[in-house]
Amino acid sequence: MDRGLASEENLAWLRAEGYRYLVVSRERERQFDPQAAVAIDTASGEPIQLQLVRDEAAQEVRLYCYSKVRAEKEDAITRRFAERFEAGLNKIAEGLAKPRGEKRLAKLNERIGRLKEQCRGVGQHYAIELVPDATGQKATVLHFEKQPLEGSRLTHPGVYCLRSNETIWDAEQMWRTYTMLTDLEAVFRSLKSELGLRPVFHHQENRVDGHLFITVLAYQFVQIIRRQLKKQGIADCWSTLREMLGSQCRVTATFRMADGRTLHVRKATRAEPEALAIYQALNINPLPGGIVKMIV
Repeated sequence: MDRGLASEENLAWLRAEGYRYLVVSRERERQFDPQAAVAIDTASGEPIQLQLVRDEAAQEVRLYCYSKVRAEKEDAITRRFAERFEAGLNKIAEGLAKPRGEKRLAKLNERIGRLKEQCRGVGQHYAIELVPDATGQKATVLHFEKQPLEGSRLTHPGVYCLRSNETIWDAEQMWRTYTMLTDLEAVFRSLKSELGLRPVFHHQENRVDGHLFITVLAYQFVQIIRRQLKKQGIADCWSTLREMLGSQCRVTATFRMADGRTLHVRKATRAEPEALAIYQALNINPLPGGIVKMIV
């Protein structure tokens, strides 16, 4: 399950019912020790580091994963919001030096609060102080200092944690099992378009069941196709396979005949090398649909 369903109540129910689970942890604090981690490569060749920590008391294991690509992405996001947050604080500070600038403490605290909401949690990494005047109603100076909280995205970018009660798995098996969820989600995201999985407009339960059954059946066909392709050395994801096959299409050529009638010839275009390799691996005709002629 993903993070949205991995509440403590749900995990407690799964344990009570005897189910095994592998979920993304909802714990906010991040940690990672590269010295205790093992390195593996993803299917796309991206290096990733895995640190397995066993919790004997809770009969659980936690897998802390570090991805350099993810770290660079999170760093860029955090940097953008930090720059926006500091620009907002500087604007407030500049207003204190202007004759008509806002100086009321209550109003300035409201502006800082809104700024924190807009900057997606970056504000927790700053120590902010508004120095009041003798009346205690207005501010004279604004001081702020960046103080990153330990165990946060700012200090541990690119780190996420998986939890499981499957204690006999090693780090790589646990991580590769989790990536099956990503693959399944990607396929279903595609099927939502082709099969119209969502939204479901049916008003009767049996029709809803039928709709979902067709979608699950389609997913099984997808997996059968991918397993056959993998045996032939083609291990691309479903979206990539569809993109390769999408380069081929059926076209209709129209000709005017000598007797005045019109000849329509419909056929598939020649498959590109990538698509041709897929057809050959599945033992399928590379010119699907054949040639259809119609005289009008």
